[in-house]
Amino acid sequence: MTTRRDLLKGAAAGVAAGLLGPSLLTKTALAQGTVEPAADGVWKITGSHWGAIRARVDRGKVAEVVPFEDDQNPTDMYKGIHGLIYNPSRIKYPMARVDWLKNRKNSDRTQRGDNRFVRITWDQALDLFYEELERVQTEYGPWALYAGHTGWRQTGQFHSCTNHMNRAVSMHGNYVKKVADYSTGAGQTMLPYTLGSTEVYSQGTSWPLILDNAKVIVFWANDPKKNLQVGWTCETHGSMKYLDELRDKVAAGEIRVISVDPVKTKTANHVGAEHLYLNPQTDVPFMLGIAHTLYNEGLYDKDFIGTYTLGFDDFIQYVQGKADDGIEKTPEWAANICGVDADTIRAFARLMAANRTQLVYGWALQRQQHGEQPYWMAAVLASMLGQIGLPGGGISYSHHYSGVGVPTSGAAMPGAFPLNLDLGMYPEHDSENFNGASRVIPVARWVDCLLNPGEQINHNGNKVTFPDIKMCVFTGCNPFHHHQDHNRMREAFRKLETVVTVDYSWNATCRHSDLVLPACTQFERNDIDGYGAYSNSGVLAMHQLVDPLFQSKTDFEIFTELTHRFGRNKEYTRDMDEGQWLRFLYGECKKANEGKFDMPEFDQFWEEGIVRFPEGKPWVRHADFRKDPELNALGTPSGFIEITSRRIEGYGYDDCGPYPKWFEKAERSHGGPGSDKHPLWLQSCHPDQRLHSQMCESDEYRETYAVQGREPIYMSPEDAAARGIADGDVVRVFNDRGQLLAGARVSDNYPQGVVRIHEGAWYGPVDASIGALDTYGDPNTLTMDVGTSQLAQATSANTCLVEMEKFEGPLPPVTSFGGPTEV
Repeated sequence: MTTRRDLLKGAAAGVAAGLLGPSLLTKTALAQGTVEPAADGVWKITGSHWGAIRARVDRGKVAEVVPFEDDQNPTDMYKGIHGLIYNPSRIKYPMARVDWLKNRKNSDRTQRGDNRFVRITWDQALDLFYEELERVQTEYGPWALYAGHTGWRQTGQFHSCTNHMNRAVSMHGNYVKKVADYSTGAGQTMLPYTLGSTEVYSQGTSWPLILDNAKVIVFWANDPKKNLQVGWTCETHGSMKYLDELRDKVAAGEIRVISVDPVKTKTANHVGAEHLYLNPQTDVPFMLGIAHTLYNEGLYDKDFIGTYTLGFDDFIQYVQGKADDGIEKTPEWAANICGVDADTIRAFARLMAANRTQLVYGWALQRQQHGEQPYWMAAVLASMLGQIGLPGGGISYSHHYSGVGVPTSGAAMPGAFPLNLDLGMYPEHDSENFNGASRVIPVARWVDCLLNPGEQINHNGNKVTFPDIKMCVFTGCNPFHHHQDHNRMREAFRKLETVVTVDYSWNATCRHSDLVLPACTQFERNDIDGYGAYSNSGVLAMHQLVDPLFQSKTDFEIFTELTHRFGRNKEYTRDMDEGQWLRFLYGECKKANEGKFDMPEFDQFWEEGIVRFPEGKPWVRHADFRKDPELNALGTPSGFIEITSRRIEGYGYDDCGPYPKWFEKAERSHGGPGSDKHPLWLQSCHPDQRLHSQMCESDEYRETYAVQGREPIYMSPEDAAARGIADGDVVRVFNDRGQLLAGARVSDNYPQGVVRIHEGAWYGPVDASIGALDTYGDPNTLTMDVGTSQLAQATSANTCLVEMEKFEGPLPPVTSFGGPTEV
């Protein structure tokens, strides 16, 4: 067994072994002979979304992976990294869809998804890629190319695939881009009108101040214990110790924690929280009942409302039933919808008003139809409590994300490979003619765009006219994970003439593409990354562990070769190679931190593997605004918290009014619309054992949670018994949009009428037909593809009802994983 002492000795001796070329491999390292492997290989350091690791590389292959010693709370997802690198789903070679290669834009598009491909050379693939870009720009124009769809990519500042693709394609010509994202689309659109910023990606009040000052913490549809396992850059897991401290304070009776959620979450179970159940998608009625109690009992902070907010009186008229629908939003009214009795609603309001209360909201709450409303209503409740800007009080929409709440060092972090064109640089096809269509579309409406070119929709106070897209380019994202209602999506894909995907694993997006280019994983290249997305704890060296597998290339190599085809590769690379870029990015970071602290020279950093920055100081979100709301005005039109938004009112939308309201959903369980036919609410929240769809392809790790090779569906004992389902059975889950197979997991954490399938499960239908049974368990086979409202037009994935039954008969094989059928 490898001891920590052995690990550190091996790491110190072996960090330089994976360096690429003379631009990175220093003379000092050569002189010391550290490139020579030890008898059992060498240890190298690198990073990932799941945390920093050290890997033992033996004879050119990763043999062992352990967490980096600075990580005191590593997630066990690091155990899936080996399987991510070495798995049957790796894209080995450039491939082209059979009929598209023969007939190009006139191909039989009904064959999309049949997974039949032809192996081609890199030169052929890049020539085809360039020829299609050229054809679309000249035959149509920039309105016909969609290349702005992006996702979580792999970590690393230089090899950020999103930046490489966008910079390279921008050099060739303009194209349609997207705005917002699937994670927080409703929230990031709504909150600037109310609180003056998107909030969802903002640093929050530091955990030490929350733990020292809060008497009540409410985790509202929020599960940080689950979600803080991953981060946008290399995750430190620094937040986990604070959850342990919170658990101890709860046990000692110092803090009361309440989890408002249909489900008993991982966090609630960890910290010993009280569970306040409410019916799915009914948070707004529950909140309105609380607001009614705070107002009618005189418990709200009148001074805060009068000093820091605008539009409270109009909102209260609605609560009192003197405006709009004429219904008084009493706790009794709310109880009939949300399932929480009126006395409990009143008691909860009184508890929050009587104590320093920190409200912590999750993102899944706004991924429902009218998802803007619960986030808006949450800001209103926080304003009525009057604790915004106080340590241990106020509101957060981000404490479950990337270490938010860990004090920030204040250090400058390394920049990235440029996303856009350099100043004074113009594309080869510099057309601004978008044929009367919009050049930017809401990301969650892009399938609507494919199906309905020329249609005009409202979005955030503007009119968006859908372009007639003919070609899509994807890299580092998997839209067949992101998007809802896959059968509708497959119909939309049939309208595209060309789809190009650059990725490292053969996911459903690749299977529905025409041209697939194999990128290498982040473990097969050199890079640098920020250590801690919000803590800014340091800079991490990402040493190449092994050579790129099969014929895969780095994104830098792929797009350098693409731009070479139209003579722009020197401009694209700025005439620097990988090693020079890493030195440049590190050097810029070092320069930006001069005067704060000293960073070592690059060679020393690269050999040691990390530069640690000083610890940050605790900080309170919105404290400056509370101190002086005029000097430190918010970004709202008025500078104050806008409980009523005159700007939104001016848009005249019938599904998003001037203040937060209750809107019924198209589908809602527990007696709501559609529940007579499909009575179960399907929750498709962030997974516990991967990052969205990343690592689902890691065979060995997937088998630690899969059920008979299928994605788990979690359910209550009551729902299982009523359908004759036992733990471990395979079940068919279905509604009018689709059907899938999943493996039953029966748990007391789930109430009757609620089931969960984690998003990110790989889509694998039995065949290419519309409506085909998904063999593995992707919840987006079933989810609804409608916008949250005319304001945000964001995803409504959690507005979804289903039914399930025990699957009888021979089980079809899982088709989600492995490579294509090579023709």
